[in-house]
Amino acid sequence: MEKLNEQAREEFVELIAKSLQQERMEAFRELFLDLHPADQAEVFLELDEERAVVYEFLSPEEFAEVFDSFEPEVQKEVALQLNDQYAAEVYNNMYADDVADFLGELEPRQMTHILQAMDQEDANDVRELLAYEDKTAGAIMTKEFVSIKATDTIDEVIDHLRREGPDAETIYYLYVVDEEEKLAGVASIRDLIVADSDRTVSEVMSSRVVSVHVEDDQEEVAQLIQKYDFLATPVIDSEGRLAGIVTVDDALDVLAEEASEDIGEISGSRGSTDVSVNAFKAARLRAPWIILLMFLGLFTAQVIGWFESTLESVVLLAAFIPMIMGSAGNTGTQSLAVSVRALATGNIERKGLWRTISREFSTGIMIGVASGIVITILLYLFYGEPLIGVIVGFSIMISLGMASVIGTLVPLVINKLKLDPAIASGPFITTLTDIISLLIYFTVASSLIQSI
Repeated sequence: MEKLNEQAREEFVELIAKSLQQERMEAFRELFLDLHPADQAEVFLELDEERAVVYEFLSPEEFAEVFDSFEPEVQKEVALQLNDQYAAEVYNNMYADDVADFLGELEPRQMTHILQAMDQEDANDVRELLAYEDKTAGAIMTKEFVSIKATDTIDEVIDHLRREGPDAETIYYLYVVDEEEKLAGVASIRDLIVADSDRTVSEVMSSRVVSVHVEDDQEEVAQLIQKYDFLATPVIDSEGRLAGIVTVDDALDVLAEEASEDIGEISGSRGSTDVSVNAFKAARLRAPWIILLMFLGLFTAQVIGWFESTLESVVLLAAFIPMIMGSAGNTGTQSLAVSVRALATGNIERKGLWRTISREFSTGIMIGVASGIVITILLYLFYGEPLIGVIVGFSIMISLGMASVIGTLVPLVINKLKLDPAIASGPFITTLTDIISLLIYFTVASSLIQSI
């Protein structure tokens, strides 16, 4: 399969569109089917009136790969253009987990209609996946895998692979089950190929299998696949039976999805980071955070009011409020990102809670010392006010250290409450550090001014 660059894709779209307009099926198929499915999907989306001809020139089995490469919103749009029989055959030729992902985006009535149109066996596999709780191993696993018996000979396994392999999502690992379909071992395709044909699976398989449970969180499953560099991992039910497998491509999708969710949480824009979301929905999703933080921001004004007399005595202090607040907010957000990432990867458990907090506090203090020295020197040079420089410099040093601790601790506390630590969003941390940094700034200022 050929992969297209931007210029080649534009040329292909023009050639393919022309072959469709002229209804030259062989020319179209030769051009289109030589592309990678991901490029086929991109080319297809460039077409307009010609799409109806594509459905005539491609079999449902061929179009299934193209359909699977679309984003969910595009799948819903394209599905409406297909007649019921063609659509049912497309779904029958997709892997069960991919069909389940698509149906999960639809209304219950539409989902039922599609499942009724599909082959009964394929539909049952999809129903099983849909029955699992969202974001679990069971919900993302595929049912298309190859299982073998420990008593099978290598010759028998190879014959079995020739029959079942084309329909499996991956055959790099073959999972060994006993008479009760319980997971007993695993053998790689390499183990089988290099073994003598008369040997049995039990002689070449490994009985030490790393598996996951159907109810395990999908992010934990993805991290396990990443940790062990697996191409797939088996999924077992509560009785130890092999229920399916999670493949590396699904793990990559999970990691990308979780990263997008974390970014949305940290920025206070969860659910609206997708540019395809309309403005009204994006505003509705973001507004609660903004309104909440607006009320929290009133505390900032209150803090300034408490130290009104200090500001009146040294008006120049007001000029550095934005800098103090901005520096602390930025540092807190950095520590927040470090903490959320450490929780997601399990580094907190490996490194230790107090070691992580100590490291971030030390980092904040060191940055604060460097920033404080620089700002003290600059204020002295530009304003000739050594006292103001000491106040601002010392305040930044303490504020950055505290901001680092806050940015680290808040997601850890939220995680202990069994909530997603990423909801300790950047705007929330920024507002919190604004209040604390102002308290530190004016406390330091009041103390030093009164002592002179």
